Amino acid sequence: MTTNATYQPIHVVGGGLAGSEAAWQIAQSGVPVILHEMRRDEVIGPPSSSEAIGQVKEIRTDAHQTDGLAEMVCSNSFRSDDWQFNAVGLLHAEMRKLDSLIMACADQHQVPAGGALAVDRDGFSAEVTKRLSQHPLVTIVREEIAGLPPAEWDNVIVATGPLTSPALAQAILDLTGEGQLSFFDAIAPIIHYDSINMDVAWRQSRYDKEGPGGDAAAYINCPMNKAQYEAFIDALLAGPKSEFKEWENVPYFDGCLPIEVMAERGRETLRHGPMKPVGLTNPRDPLVKAYAIVQLRQDNALGTLWNMVGFQTKLKHGVQAETFRMIPGLENAQFARLGGLHRNTFINSPKLLDKSLRMKAQPRLRFAGQVTGVEGYVESAAMGLLTGRFAAADRKGAPIDAPPPTTALGALVEHITGGHLEAGNGPGSFQPMNINYGLLPPLEAPKVDEDGKKIPLKERGRAKKRLMSIRALKDLDAWAQS
Repeated sequence: MTTNATYQPIHVVGGGLAGSEAAWQIAQSGVPVILHEMRRDEVIGPPSSSEAIGQVKEIRTDAHQTDGLAEMVCSNSFRSDDWQFNAVGLLHAEMRKLDSLIMACADQHQVPAGGALAVDRDGFSAEVTKRLSQHPLVTIVREEIAGLPPAEWDNVIVATGPLTSPALAQAILDLTGEGQLSFFDAIAPIIHYDSINMDVAWRQSRYDKEGPGGDAAAYINCPMNKAQYEAFIDALLAGPKSEFKEWENVPYFDGCLPIEVMAERGRETLRHGPMKPVGLTNPRDPLVKAYAIVQLRQDNALGTLWNMVGFQTKLKHGVQAETFRMIPGLENAQFARLGGLHRNTFINSPKLLDKSLRMKAQPRLRFAGQVTGVEGYVESAAMGLLTGRFAAADRKGAPIDAPPPTTALGALVEHITGGHLEAGNGPGSFQPMNINYGLLPPLEAPKVDEDGKKIPLKERGRAKKRLMSIRALKDLDAWAQS
């Protein structure tokens, strides 16, 4: 790492996953960075005669519970860690190659999750906060940036995430003349382990697949027969839901649908989604196939908290516990956190941003994270990684191009800055996107393996994914070296 005191600092607005990653990349490049985060604890009012200090006011968003950097508010999972056959696993590998803070902290605080990379969310956030706080080139300022950043800030990354403050969102809207696009994001409940009936539930990962930590029994599985499933669906559909009339016409992102919305799309939808029973065998009754299965994933390092996988919900709190206790194994479940909803906001990136994620109308501003129209923790952090590198390179007077579109990182940039086809869908059809192999330039599926052995037809698609991943990592290495 080279440092140069003559460099003016770069400002990063927002201390979520994207902003934290951006700040780290800038500092690691030798450029000072000021990270602005609105979540804070403030002492308000004069202390009373009986108090040593005034009252403390916690300033948070609608979804955050702490003031820690990179707090994970929904799932605690970074999804699959398989770089060979899964696009998000490939994105993990690419970010690790580029000294990602988020991936390093996730690896350090992982918890068992089968083939996925999941973390102890408190330990993970604390580690990110610690590393940034201790970096000599990082200054963390606890304040809200209301409106556009000051004009004298000539190099700024806006990484305010899905919960951009109204003042800043309105300033961006005024600057661009664009309408904002929004969608709802839902939070899944978390359950205390000691309240789960393990005489009914059992430990097993789907298809006994081992995860990064080597655990092939990372999930708790709660089985349902057909009658239990049908009764549960009835309760989901009948239960009172939280409604947000101001936002009623805002769409949900398909990757984070509330379970009630999935149930409304068809009674069998959940059996082919988060409640699918495939790849799991009840050891107490191995010859009887469950009609549906609810999975729980470890949420903290101690293993005392478990979240309901795919169970984002907008059921009102009063009926959530009653409804979810209908699930076998959860009859006496105690909830550390119930589910909920919050609104996500993102900009029309294909129209507003260039290939280095700068706002065309005001190039001093870059955008990172979910506000750009990527979806998911890893994708958001990935955009923070790139904007940090872009901003630092500009500050040093040696701008860099985005990684090639054959990489997962480059494919995401390509999608949000121009890969979306609006023709036929009408204005405003740009929607959030997870990384997937469909965003990368295709390769022809191989017919033979590396040893010249013929690959069965049904396995060629999987073999093609591996070739695309190998190509991506090779091309990323070449980009990083150049």
